Amino acid sequence: MNVGGIDSNRIEAMMAQLKAAATKPAAPSLAPGGPGALGGPGGAGAVSEGASKVSFSDALKQSLAQVSGAQKHAEELSQRFAMGDDSVSLSDTMIAMQKSSISFQATVQVRNKLVSAYQEIMNMQV
Repeated sequence: MNVGGIDSNRIEAMMAQLKAAATKPAAPSLAPGGPGALGGPGGAGAVSEGASKVSFSDALKQSLAQVSGAQKHAEELSQRFAMGDDSVSLSDTMIAMQKSSISFQATVQVRNKLVSAYQEIMNMQV
């Protein structure tokens, strides 16, 4: 099935990568109680067995931070190139912008898949 240019196999592969990332120890900034921790009701119960497990919300937050970082890096390179910085080439700028665009499109597709799954669950008969 092809959804908006990305087939469901790629989305499932991305979800598998998120699950694999969830089994890795959390980065210090995403540790419970740290600056990146989600707290309060509905927040993540981040680590259940020491530092061996990461919650889904932390993995999702880390992925979104990576996409945001790619977008900021591409914006910075494009601004530096536009200002005439000789250390930034057009090809580096365009590659960074394409990486940013692809990661954002993948994030949107994962979000759409999650919303679709949520709606399907909410429409189930009990």
